[in-house]
Amino acid sequence: MAQLEGYYFSAALSCTFLVSCLLFSAFSRALREPYMDEIFHLPQAQRYCEGHFSLSQWDPMITTLPGLYLVSVGVVKPASWIFGWSEHVVCSIGMLRFVNLLFSVGNFYLLYLLFRKVQPRNQAASSIQRVLSTLTLAVFPTLYFFNFLYYTEVGSMFFTLFAYLMCLYGNHKTSALLGFCGFMFRQTNIIWAVFCAGNVIAQKLTEAWKTELQKKENRLPPIKGPFAEFRKILQFLLAYSMSFKNLNMLFRLTWPYILLGFLFCAFVVLNGGIVIGDRSSHEACLHFPQLFYFFSFTLFFSFPHLLSLSKIKTFLSLVWKRRILFFVVTLVSVLLVWKFTYAHKYLLADNRHYTFYVWKRVFQRYEIVKYLLVPAYIFAGWSIADSLKSKSIFWNLMFFICLFIVIVPQKLLEFRYFVLPYVIYRLNVPLPPISRLVCELTCYAIVNFITFYIFLNKTFQWPNSQDIQRFMW
Repeated sequence: MAQLEGYYFSAALSCTFLVSCLLFSAFSRALREPYMDEIFHLPQAQRYCEGHFSLSQWDPMITTLPGLYLVSVGVVKPASWIFGWSEHVVCSIGMLRFVNLLFSVGNFYLLYLLFRKVQPRNQAASSIQRVLSTLTLAVFPTLYFFNFLYYTEVGSMFFTLFAYLMCLYGNHKTSALLGFCGFMFRQTNIIWAVFCAGNVIAQKLTEAWKTELQKKENRLPPIKGPFAEFRKILQFLLAYSMSFKNLNMLFRLTWPYILLGFLFCAFVVLNGGIVIGDRSSHEACLHFPQLFYFFSFTLFFSFPHLLSLSKIKTFLSLVWKRRILFFVVTLVSVLLVWKFTYAHKYLLADNRHYTFYVWKRVFQRYEIVKYLLVPAYIFAGWSIADSLKSKSIFWNLMFFICLFIVIVPQKLLEFRYFVLPYVIYRLNVPLPPISRLVCELTCYAIVNFITFYIFLNKTFQWPNSQDIQRFMW
């Protein structure tokens, strides 16, 4: 079976890479010049490729660290030495974009290794389920699209997934180093390095909690009431954190991540903030509805697993049983939507992104729509949490805290900000039946086909510009 699974994996990877190369060729023919954010990234990478690393050569409009450019130079420059290619060739737009295609191959392999590691082996998970799950996530539309442009998404995903994999294997020094590499691609990736540390802590807490539950005489006093379990866990956490032995053990396990956290804090102090370059368009705020948008995004792309008649019935039954709690949650959610909804200037002005049309045709058309969607947000959030019930309460706590920190401070509604947390979530959902995986993969393929067709063929021009514009994520 292991050999057969290897054949499945090799076939899936080879076919995906072949299709990607064909699409890459189509992108290269259609896009001879930098497009969108590439107008900042590509010239900066070419300056690095030419050996100009001084700060005076840095484009102030770039808001991320130079990880992508440094790795690109490390990949393309040896080609000039080995094959004798000129700098004009190795530093060309096509060669630099091809770096992301190489990253996509690495992401495919990492996703497969993560599925093998994350999913319990004692469960009835067939070879085809693991390979199909890998293929499905590898062609996830909002990630797959950026394999063909010179953006930071694909490289950021590679180093974050690699760090997560090393964490799961217990190699925390390597994981922290890879987390630093991910941080060099995008500053917010520091949160996923924290998540790796949280994964270690959650594992130890789960072990201690199970030991606590197995004791015949529980040292915690019995607690009764509607939130008894929550209060019992809270007491356990307080008792656990008061033990110097426990804290010392956790420190010895997570010190590489703690060191990385100190380096990040030093960067923020020296830089005067998390954003470099143009900060005016990337101001942090408490944009709580971003969490609701992420829930909706996840429900949409994982509907074969999260949306079913039985799930809706279970949710409605739960709402009826706990209607007071549901009313309070709904009221709080409505208040958060009312007081903390922001519309970034890019969202309102740039009609090349799909989010522009989502906002314009859903949220702007009728003011009441954003409030009417609150029950759908709550259902999506509950469905996501329910799909993660196989994970421990402590793992869920770590994940949702990191999710909150990553997306809530973002003022701009941008689907690609949701990609990394979505992939982490999807990796940890129990492997669904093959029929659902095929449905999910088919839907992703259809969305990708439509997206690429529109991007390559349905071009338009702005009234005051001769440049060709294209629709994208």
